[in-house]
Amino acid sequence: MTEQFGLLCIGNAIVDILSPVSDELIAAQEAHGMKRNAMNLIDPKRAQEIYELMSSATETSGGSACNTAACYGSFGGKGAFIGLTANDQFGQIFSHDIHAQKIHYSTPPLENGVGTARSYILVTPDGHRTMNTYLGACVHLNPTHIDEGLVKSSAITYLEGFLFDEPQAKQAFITAADLTHKYQRKIALTLSDTFCVERHRSDFLSFIRERVDILFANELELISLYQTNDLDEAIQKAKKDCKFVVVTMGPQGSQIITEHETVRVHAEPTQVVDTTGAGDSYAAGVLFGLSQNLPLKECARLGSIAAAEVISHFGPRPLTSLASLIPADLKAA
Repeated sequence: MTEQFGLLCIGNAIVDILSPVSDELIAAQEAHGMKRNAMNLIDPKRAQEIYELMSSATETSGGSACNTAACYGSFGGKGAFIGLTANDQFGQIFSHDIHAQKIHYSTPPLENGVGTARSYILVTPDGHRTMNTYLGACVHLNPTHIDEGLVKSSAITYLEGFLFDEPQAKQAFITAADLTHKYQRKIALTLSDTFCVERHRSDFLSFIRERVDILFANELELISLYQTNDLDEAIQKAKKDCKFVVVTMGPQGSQIITEHETVRVHAEPTQVVDTTGAGDSYAAGVLFGLSQNLPLKECARLGSIAAAEVISHFGPRPLTSLASLIPADLKAA
C-alpha cells in the first residue's frame, strides 16, 4: 500500500515546562542529586520542589519523539505520534497542542490515576538544559498501544531511547520494529541521552544490531555506547552494527555514514539561546530529506537548518515554518 504518513514517531508523551534559571541555581541543586545538562528522573514530590524553584515557565507538548514529529510537520511532512498520557489536565494540554501541530495522534489516555508525564527543563544562560522528568503515564506504554495499521501506513517509524526504562515500553519498541519490518518499512532509533546509554547499553546494542535501520546519536552518546574516547573508533564500530548512522557534533556539524559513503556538513551559524530539542529537530530534517529522496548531504543540511532555528530561541519547537527555510535549490530538487 502507499504510505499515508512519512514518519511515525513513538516515544514519551510529556508536557515540557521550560524556565530560564541561573548557573547558581543548578549548582545548588547538584548537591541534591541533580545532574547538570542531562536528564534526571524524579518522583512527584521532587517535581513539585523543582516547580517551586522556577520563575516564568512555558508549557507545551513535548518529549523527544514528539518534538521530531512536530518539526517534521513544520517541513511539510505528514507525521503521526504514539505516546501515552493520563486523563488529566496535563494530558489535555498535550493532546490539544499536538493536534494544533497537525500531527495525527489517537492513543487513548491511561485511566489508572497515574499523572501525565512532565519534564521540568531548566535552561542556563549558556543555552544548555537540565531536564528533570517525572515519567508518570508515558512509561505504561505497552505493545497493545502500537497501532499496526498506523505502522503499516508509515514509511519510517522513529523510536526514542528515553522510552527504554520500563520492560513493557521496551517490548512495545520491539513490537513496533517487528511490525515495521513485516511491512518492509524502515525503523529509526535515537539514543536520546548518555544517561540512557549508560543504563541500557547492552539492550541498545542488541536492538540496534537486530532491528535498527537508521541510528541517530550525538558524539557523546556514540562514544558512551561503544565505551571509547575516540569518535572515529565509535563510528567504525557503529558501522558494523547499523548500515545508516547519523552523528551530530554540536558546533562541529554532523556526519551521515552508510555502507557506501560518508558525508559531513557544518552547523548553520546561529545565536544559541536554548539547546532543548536540537537533536530532535536535526533528526526531523534528515528524515524529511530522506522522505523526499534527497542526497544524504542535503538531508544533513536540512537537519542543520532545523537545529539552528530551534536553538536560536526558547523552547524545543520551531517558531518559524521550517518549510520556509528550505533553500531554493532544494525546493527545486
